[in-house]
Amino acid sequence: MTLTSPHLGSPDTWTDARLLYALEEVVEKELNRHLKVAKDWMPHEYVPFSDARNFPGLFEDGEAWELSQSPVTDVGRIALVVNLLTEDNLPSYHHEIASLFGRDGAWGTWVHRWTAEEGRHGIVMRDYLLASRAVDPDQLERFRMSHMSEGFESDNRHSMLHSVAYVAFQELATRISHRNTGHQSGDPVCDRMLARIATDENLHMVFYRNLLKAAFELAPDATMRAVRDVVVEFRMPGHGIPGFERAAAKMAIGGVYNLRIHHDDVLQPVLRFLKVMEVPGLGPDGIRAQEELGLYLDGLDAEARRFDERLAARRARMAARR
Repeated sequence: MTLTSPHLGSPDTWTDARLLYALEEVVEKELNRHLKVAKDWMPHEYVPFSDARNFPGLFEDGEAWELSQSPVTDVGRIALVVNLLTEDNLPSYHHEIASLFGRDGAWGTWVHRWTAEEGRHGIVMRDYLLASRAVDPDQLERFRMSHMSEGFESDNRHSMLHSVAYVAFQELATRISHRNTGHQSGDPVCDRMLARIATDENLHMVFYRNLLKAAFELAPDATMRAVRDVVVEFRMPGHGIPGFERAAAKMAIGGVYNLRIHHDDVLQPVLRFLKVMEVPGLGPDGIRAQEELGLYLDGLDAEARRFDERLAARRARMAARR
Protein backbone atom coordinates (compact mmCIF):
# COMPACT_ATOMS: atom_id res chain seq x y z
CA MET A 1 0.00 0.00 0.00
CA THR A 2 1.49 3.33 -1.08
CA LEU A 3 0.27 5.92 1.35
CA THR A 4 1.47 8.87 -0.72
CA SER A 5 0.29 7.71 -4.13
CA PRO A 6 -0.54 10.76 -6.28
CA HIS A 7 -3.38 8.80 -7.88
CA LEU A 8 -5.31 8.85 -4.61
CA GLY A 9 -5.46 12.61 -4.30
CA SER A 10 -4.70 14.81 -1.30
CA PRO A 11 -5.78 13.90 2.26
CA ASP A 12 -8.66 16.35 1.88
CA THR A 13 -10.17 14.49 -1.07
CA TRP A 14 -10.74 11.05 0.43
CA THR A 15 -13.93 9.45 -0.78
CA ASP A 16 -15.37 6.00 -0.09
CA ALA A 17 -14.23 4.85 -3.53
CA ARG A 18 -10.66 6.05 -3.00
CA LEU A 19 -10.48 4.54 0.47
CA LEU A 20 -11.79 1.22 -0.81
CA TYR A 21 -9.10 1.21 -3.47
CA ALA A 22 -6.35 2.32 -1.09
CA LEU A 23 -7.23 -0.30 1.52
CA GLU A 24 -7.54 -3.20 -0.93
CA GLU A 25 -4.03 -4.50 -0.18
CA VAL A 26 -4.67 -4.33 3.55
CA VAL A 27 -7.92 -6.26 3.11
CA GLU A 28 -6.12 -8.94 1.11
CA LYS A 29 -3.39 -9.22 3.75
CA GLU A 30 -5.90 -9.43 6.60
CA LEU A 31 -8.04 -11.90 4.68
CA ASN A 32 -5.07 -14.22 4.15
CA ARG A 33 -4.12 -13.94 7.81
CA HIS A 34 -7.71 -14.68 8.84
CA LEU A 35 -7.94 -17.76 6.63
CA LYS A 36 -4.75 -19.13 8.17
CA VAL A 37 -5.89 -18.81 11.77
CA ALA A 38 -9.65 -19.43 11.45
CA LYS A 39 -10.67 -23.03 12.09
CA ASP A 40 -13.68 -24.67 10.50
CA TRP A 41 -16.13 -26.18 12.95
CA MET A 42 -19.38 -28.09 12.72
CA PRO A 43 -22.47 -26.54 14.35
CA HIS A 44 -24.10 -29.94 14.90
CA GLU A 45 -21.22 -31.01 17.13
CA TYR A 46 -22.22 -28.40 19.72
CA VAL A 47 -25.93 -29.28 19.93
CA PRO A 48 -27.32 -31.82 22.47
CA PHE A 49 -29.61 -33.57 20.00
CA SER A 50 -30.05 -36.53 22.35
CA ASP A 51 -31.99 -34.21 24.67
CA ALA A 52 -34.44 -33.22 21.94
CA ARG A 53 -38.12 -34.15 21.96
CA ASN A 54 -40.96 -33.51 19.55
CA PHE A 55 -43.07 -30.40 20.00
CA PRO A 56 -46.85 -30.41 19.47
CA GLY A 57 -47.90 -30.25 15.84
CA LEU A 58 -47.58 -33.04 13.32
CA PHE A 59 -46.29 -35.49 15.93
CA GLU A 60 -48.73 -37.33 18.20
CA ASP A 61 -46.09 -37.61 20.91
CA GLY A 62 -45.35 -33.87 20.84
CA GLU A 63 -44.64 -32.37 24.25
CA ALA A 64 -45.54 -28.75 24.98
CA TRP A 65 -42.75 -26.44 26.09
CA GLU A 66 -42.45 -25.57 29.78
CA LEU A 67 -40.04 -23.27 31.53
CA SER A 68 -38.80 -26.02 33.82
CA GLN A 69 -37.53 -28.20 30.98
CA SER A 70 -34.16 -26.43 30.66
CA PRO A 71 -31.39 -25.61 33.15
CA VAL A 72 -30.75 -22.25 31.48
CA THR A 73 -31.08 -19.28 33.85
CA ASP A 74 -33.55 -16.46 33.28
CA VAL A 75 -30.88 -13.97 32.25
CA GLY A 76 -29.24 -16.62 30.06
CA ARG A 77 -32.55 -17.27 28.30
CA ILE A 78 -33.17 -13.57 27.67
CA ALA A 79 -29.64 -13.01 26.37
CA LEU A 80 -29.76 -16.09 24.14
CA VAL A 81 -32.93 -14.84 22.46
CA VAL A 82 -31.47 -11.35 21.94
CA ASN A 83 -28.21 -12.76 20.60
CA LEU A 84 -29.95 -15.17 18.24
CA LEU A 85 -32.39 -12.60 16.88
CA THR A 86 -29.42 -10.31 16.27
CA GLU A 87 -27.73 -13.06 14.27
CA ASP A 88 -30.98 -13.71 12.36
CA ASN A 89 -30.72 -10.42 10.51
CA LEU A 90 -27.63 -11.66 8.66
CA PRO A 91 -29.29 -11.12 5.24
CA SER A 92 -29.61 -7.41 5.99
CA TYR A 93 -26.03 -7.19 7.27
CA HIS A 94 -24.73 -8.96 4.17
CA HIS A 95 -26.68 -6.65 1.88
CA GLU A 96 -25.31 -3.59 3.64
CA ILE A 97 -21.63 -4.51 3.67
CA ALA A 98 -21.80 -5.92 0.14
CA SER A 99 -23.24 -2.59 -0.99
CA LEU A 100 -20.56 -0.63 0.86
CA PHE A 101 -17.51 -2.82 0.31
CA GLY A 102 -18.41 -4.37 -3.03
CA ARG A 103 -18.40 -7.98 -4.24
CA ASP A 104 -15.14 -7.92 -6.20
CA GLY A 105 -11.53 -8.57 -5.27
CA ALA A 106 -10.38 -9.05 -1.68
CA TRP A 107 -13.25 -6.95 -0.35
CA GLY A 108 -15.83 -9.22 -1.97
CA THR A 109 -14.07 -12.39 -0.86
CA TRP A 110 -14.11 -11.12 2.72
CA VAL A 111 -17.78 -10.13 2.57
CA HIS A 112 -18.82 -13.63 1.51
CA ARG A 113 -16.46 -15.41 3.90
CA TRP A 114 -17.65 -13.30 6.83
CA THR A 115 -21.27 -14.01 5.93
CA ALA A 116 -20.64 -17.75 5.72
CA GLU A 117 -18.94 -17.80 9.12
CA GLU A 118 -21.66 -15.70 10.73
CA GLY A 119 -24.30 -18.04 9.32
CA ARG A 120 -23.02 -20.83 11.57
CA HIS A 121 -23.82 -18.79 14.65
CA GLY A 122 -27.54 -18.57 13.99
CA ILE A 123 -27.67 -22.24 12.98
CA VAL A 124 -26.03 -23.60 16.11
CA MET A 125 -27.82 -21.26 18.51
CA ARG A 126 -31.28 -22.06 17.18
CA ASP A 127 -30.57 -25.81 17.14
CA TYR A 128 -29.31 -25.62 20.72
CA LEU A 129 -32.32 -23.63 21.93
CA LEU A 130 -34.80 -26.05 20.36
CA ALA A 131 -32.99 -29.28 21.27
CA SER A 132 -32.44 -28.19 24.87
CA ARG A 133 -35.90 -26.59 25.16
CA ALA A 134 -34.32 -23.48 26.58
CA VAL A 135 -36.96 -21.13 25.14
CA ASP A 136 -40.58 -21.17 24.04
CA PRO A 137 -40.27 -22.12 20.34
CA ASP A 138 -43.51 -20.43 19.32
CA GLN A 139 -42.55 -17.14 20.92
CA LEU A 140 -39.06 -17.36 19.43
CA GLU A 141 -40.48 -17.77 15.94
CA ARG A 142 -42.90 -14.89 16.42
CA PHE A 143 -40.02 -12.69 17.54
CA ARG A 144 -37.96 -13.77 14.52
CA MET A 145 -40.73 -12.96 12.07
CA SER A 146 -41.37 -9.58 13.66
CA HIS A 147 -37.71 -8.61 13.81
CA MET A 148 -36.76 -9.74 10.31
CA SER A 149 -39.90 -8.27 8.78
CA GLU A 150 -38.71 -4.87 9.93
CA GLY A 151 -35.31 -5.38 8.33
CA PHE A 152 -32.15 -3.65 9.51
CA GLU A 153 -30.43 -0.45 8.47
CA SER A 154 -27.22 0.57 10.18
CA ASP A 155 -26.74 4.04 11.59
CA ASN A 156 -23.49 4.09 9.60
CA ARG A 157 -24.70 2.97 6.19
CA HIS A 158 -23.90 6.41 4.74
CA SER A 159 -20.14 5.87 4.99
CA MET A 160 -17.74 3.02 4.36
CA LEU A 161 -15.30 4.45 6.90
CA HIS A 162 -17.96 4.80 9.58
CA SER A 163 -19.05 1.24 8.89
CA VAL A 164 -15.53 -0.12 9.31
CA ALA A 165 -15.21 1.81 12.58
CA TYR A 166 -18.56 0.51 13.79
CA VAL A 167 -17.91 -3.17 13.13
CA ALA A 168 -14.49 -2.94 14.81
CA PHE A 169 -16.33 -2.20 18.05
CA GLN A 170 -19.51 -4.15 17.34
CA GLU A 171 -17.74 -7.45 16.66
CA LEU A 172 -15.97 -7.20 20.01
CA ALA A 173 -19.23 -6.22 21.72
CA THR A 174 -20.89 -9.30 20.21
CA ARG A 175 -18.01 -11.51 21.35
CA ILE A 176 -18.31 -10.18 24.90
CA SER A 177 -22.10 -10.59 24.90
CA HIS A 178 -21.90 -14.20 23.70
CA ARG A 179 -19.12 -15.08 26.14
CA ASN A 180 -20.86 -13.56 29.14
CA THR A 181 -24.16 -15.18 28.15
CA GLY A 182 -22.41 -18.54 28.25
CA HIS A 183 -20.97 -17.80 31.68
CA GLN A 184 -24.38 -16.74 33.01
CA SER A 185 -26.41 -19.46 31.27
CA GLY A 186 -26.08 -22.14 33.96
CA ASP A 187 -25.51 -24.79 31.26
CA PRO A 188 -21.98 -25.96 30.39
CA VAL A 189 -23.15 -27.11 26.95
CA CYS A 190 -24.40 -23.60 26.22
CA ASP A 191 -21.18 -22.13 27.57
CA ARG A 192 -19.04 -24.26 25.22
CA MET A 193 -21.20 -23.39 22.23
CA LEU A 194 -21.04 -19.65 22.87
CA ALA A 195 -17.30 -19.82 23.52
CA ARG A 196 -16.91 -21.27 20.03
CA ILE A 197 -19.01 -18.46 18.54
CA ALA A 198 -17.06 -15.87 20.53
CA THR A 199 -13.81 -17.12 18.98
CA ASP A 200 -15.18 -16.31 15.52
CA GLU A 201 -16.37 -12.89 16.61
CA ASN A 202 -12.95 -12.07 18.01
CA LEU A 203 -11.26 -12.92 14.71
CA HIS A 204 -13.76 -10.72 12.89
CA MET A 205 -12.99 -7.89 15.31
CA VAL A 206 -9.25 -8.26 14.65
CA PHE A 207 -9.84 -8.02 10.90
CA TYR A 208 -11.80 -4.77 11.14
CA ARG A 209 -9.62 -3.32 13.90
CA ASN A 210 -6.50 -3.78 11.77
CA LEU A 211 -8.29 -2.29 8.79
CA LEU A 212 -9.24 0.71 10.91
CA LYS A 213 -5.61 1.11 11.95
CA ALA A 214 -4.59 1.28 8.28
CA ALA A 215 -7.32 3.85 7.66
CA PHE A 216 -5.79 6.05 10.40
CA GLU A 217 -2.49 5.96 8.51
CA LEU A 218 -4.17 6.98 5.28
CA ALA A 219 -6.77 9.48 6.40
CA PRO A 220 -6.25 10.36 10.09
CA ASP A 221 -8.75 13.22 10.25
CA ALA A 222 -11.60 11.40 8.53
CA THR A 223 -10.94 8.24 10.52
CA MET A 224 -10.85 10.11 13.82
CA ARG A 225 -14.16 11.74 13.00
CA ALA A 226 -15.64 8.36 12.11
CA VAL A 227 -14.43 6.78 15.36
CA ARG A 228 -15.79 9.67 17.40
CA ASP A 229 -19.17 9.47 15.71
CA VAL A 230 -19.42 5.70 16.08
CA VAL A 231 -18.37 5.63 19.74
CA VAL A 232 -20.68 8.47 20.76
CA GLU A 233 -23.71 7.10 18.89
CA PHE A 234 -22.99 3.38 19.34
CA ARG A 235 -25.98 1.02 19.36
CA MET A 236 -25.99 -2.76 19.13
CA PRO A 237 -27.56 -4.08 15.90
CA GLY A 238 -30.30 -5.85 17.87
CA HIS A 239 -31.84 -2.60 19.12
CA GLY A 240 -34.91 -3.17 16.96
CA ILE A 241 -35.78 -6.51 18.58
CA PRO A 242 -39.24 -6.53 20.24
CA GLY A 243 -38.79 -5.68 23.92
CA PHE A 244 -35.09 -4.92 23.47
CA GLU A 245 -34.91 -2.17 26.10
CA ARG A 246 -36.35 -4.38 28.82
CA ALA A 247 -34.15 -7.30 27.78
CA ALA A 248 -31.07 -5.06 27.70
CA ALA A 249 -31.82 -3.85 31.24
CA LYS A 250 -32.00 -7.43 32.51
CA MET A 251 -28.80 -8.32 30.68
CA ALA A 252 -27.11 -5.30 32.25
CA ILE A 253 -28.15 -6.29 35.76
CA GLY A 254 -27.23 -9.92 35.06
CA GLY A 255 -23.68 -9.04 34.03
CA VAL A 256 -24.02 -9.95 30.36
CA TYR A 257 -23.61 -6.46 28.91
CA ASN A 258 -23.75 -3.09 30.64
CA LEU A 259 -22.07 0.32 30.67
CA ARG A 260 -19.02 -0.87 32.60
CA ILE A 261 -18.51 -3.81 30.26
CA HIS A 262 -19.04 -1.57 27.23
CA HIS A 263 -16.48 0.97 28.43
CA ASP A 264 -13.83 -1.38 29.82
CA ASP A 265 -14.10 -4.48 27.63
CA VAL A 266 -15.25 -3.12 24.28
CA LEU A 267 -14.31 0.51 23.70
CA GLN A 268 -11.04 0.72 25.60
CA PRO A 269 -9.27 -2.35 24.12
CA VAL A 270 -9.88 -1.18 20.54
CA LEU A 271 -9.02 2.45 21.28
CA ARG A 272 -5.83 1.45 23.10
CA PHE A 273 -4.74 -0.70 20.17
CA LEU A 274 -5.36 2.18 17.78
CA LYS A 275 -3.65 4.66 20.14
CA VAL A 276 -6.37 7.16 19.27
CA MET A 277 -5.09 9.77 21.71
CA GLU A 278 -1.64 9.64 20.09
CA VAL A 279 -2.57 9.68 16.39
CA PRO A 280 -0.10 11.93 14.54
CA GLY A 281 -0.77 14.27 11.65
CA LEU A 282 -4.22 15.44 12.69
CA GLY A 283 -5.64 18.68 11.37
CA PRO A 284 -8.03 20.97 13.27
CA ASP A 285 -11.06 18.77 12.61
CA GLY A 286 -9.22 15.63 13.67
CA ILE A 287 -7.92 17.25 16.86
CA ARG A 288 -11.41 18.47 17.73
CA ALA A 289 -12.84 14.97 17.15
CA GLN A 290 -10.07 13.48 19.30
CA GLU A 291 -10.83 15.89 22.13
CA GLU A 292 -14.57 15.24 21.92
CA LEU A 293 -13.92 11.50 22.00
CA GLY A 294 -11.83 11.88 25.14
CA LEU A 295 -14.51 13.95 26.86
CA TYR A 296 -17.18 11.43 25.93
CA LEU A 297 -15.15 8.53 27.33
CA ASP A 298 -14.64 10.39 30.58
CA GLY A 299 -18.37 10.96 30.85
CA LEU A 300 -19.14 7.34 29.98
CA ASP A 301 -16.73 6.12 32.64
CA ALA A 302 -18.44 8.34 35.23
CA GLU A 303 -21.84 7.05 34.12
CA ALA A 304 -20.59 3.48 34.35
CA ARG A 305 -19.31 4.19 37.87
CA ARG A 306 -22.77 5.34 38.91
CA PHE A 307 -24.28 2.22 37.37
CA ASP A 308 -21.80 0.07 39.32
CA GLU A 309 -22.81 1.80 42.54
CA ARG A 310 -26.53 1.30 41.89
CA LEU A 311 -25.96 -2.34 40.97
CA ALA A 312 -23.93 -2.97 44.12
CA ALA A 313 -26.66 -1.35 46.24
CA ARG A 314 -29.30 -3.49 44.55
CA ARG A 315 -27.35 -6.66 45.22
CA ALA A 316 -26.87 -5.65 48.86
CA ARG A 317 -30.62 -5.13 49.26
CA MET A 318 -31.37 -8.52 47.70
CA ALA A 319 -28.79 -10.22 49.92
CA ALA A 320 -30.31 -8.59 53.00
CA ARG A 321 -33.77 -9.85 52.06
CA ARG A 322 -32.44 -13.38 51.70
